[in-house]
Amino acid sequence: MVKLWSVVVALGGFLFGFDTAVISGAEKAIEQYWQLTIFEHGFTISVALIGTVIGSLLGSYPSDKLGRKKTLYLVALAYLFASLGTAFTSSWHLFVLFRFIGGLGVGASSVTAPIYISEIAPPDRRGSLVGLFQFNVVLGILISYLSNYLINQLGDESWRLMLGIQAVPSFLFLIAIYFIRESPRWLLMKGLRREEAIETLSIINPLGYRQELIAIENTTERKPTKQTQALFVKAHRKPLVLAGLFALFNQLSGINAIIYYAPRIFEMAGLGVHSSLLSTIGIGMTNFVFTLLAVQLIDKVGRRMLMKIGSVGIIISLLLVVFSFNNPASSGMYISVYFMLFIACFAFSQGAVIWVFIAEIFPNQVRAKGQTFGSSIHWILAALVTFAFPILAEALGGMITFLFFTVMMVLQLVFVIWWMPETKGVSLEAIESQLTNEPVV
Repeated sequence: MVKLWSVVVALGGFLFGFDTAVISGAEKAIEQYWQLTIFEHGFTISVALIGTVIGSLLGSYPSDKLGRKKTLYLVALAYLFASLGTAFTSSWHLFVLFRFIGGLGVGASSVTAPIYISEIAPPDRRGSLVGLFQFNVVLGILISYLSNYLINQLGDESWRLMLGIQAVPSFLFLIAIYFIRESPRWLLMKGLRREEAIETLSIINPLGYRQELIAIENTTERKPTKQTQALFVKAHRKPLVLAGLFALFNQLSGINAIIYYAPRIFEMAGLGVHSSLLSTIGIGMTNFVFTLLAVQLIDKVGRRMLMKIGSVGIIISLLLVVFSFNNPASSGMYISVYFMLFIACFAFSQGAVIWVFIAEIFPNQVRAKGQTFGSSIHWILAALVTFAFPILAEALGGMITFLFFTVMMVLQLVFVIWWMPETKGVSLEAIESQLTNEPVV
């Protein structure tokens, strides 16, 4: 039952991934349709990420006030309206507005879905179950690439169908949310429907739910203080630094530049339009396979080991990309292979770990706020990278741009080796004790 609930909520990740990547197949047609300037084009592509930033900044409010389940209903509606609106509007301003609404859904989803799954998952399965969210993100990316490639064959204005087809899974997600239960930790934290919360805990952990109930109530019944209810206090400094750096490095890897502008990057390296779209499918498939592998391993080998292996691989693959741009005649033809290696290493590490790790490290009382903090940094940088990439690539060239990403990944490896704690198999309340020095009574 827990896995079924997790799968339903992870459908929000599928829509997250689909909405994020689908624009890559439509962005050039959109630019031509409205005759956009380079600034307008960059804004049109990045406006969804601006919405995502705002959605992630505001995501803790409905998640804490309304509950995880009701917030997911709002997310599903945002996806549905955005997909239909972008498909049918003939106004650029309305198109931008609907992309923004879709971004709000992505941002709120990146806060609420990982929190929900982390709060209903047993400690020994939490990594793989929260990992379902990221698995569905990359599945959504892969399906959007396949969809774009097939729909592109239909000719003029096929971009409308590329964007509008998302309405189908959005509607299914809206219906499926009805069948999940509210997070028992949220109910207990708010003092609501205690019997329902206990019943849900007994389904999640039949043998140890009473001990888990005691641990949760011990953390939620401590006298309310600034230290327990405010996020930016000394007691939460360690999880704040960890979440902030993790989100920072996630985007300074260059992942969103590749996801959003993959066809354009391949054309910069000398591939034709048809080959570029085919290469994006290869990237999506690689992302899917290695995320699946990481989800299978995250609770066995741990978060830190995945990050160590993946960081080294990302650095090597980015150096190969830099070399390709510096020597296009001799190695440009291999750039799609190098990007697939990058995607494989990213999916195996940062891609699979980020939402698991950030959802684990904050105390129950501020988990939604902490997830909002990490998600906001992630999406602010995603918006900046997406907006700036075509400008920087044109001004500095591919070699310098990707060399910067390489340097950032070297710093990430240092962070993982020296500062990242292991959270594998540890209860949320025990992680809270470890990172905030509050004892679990």
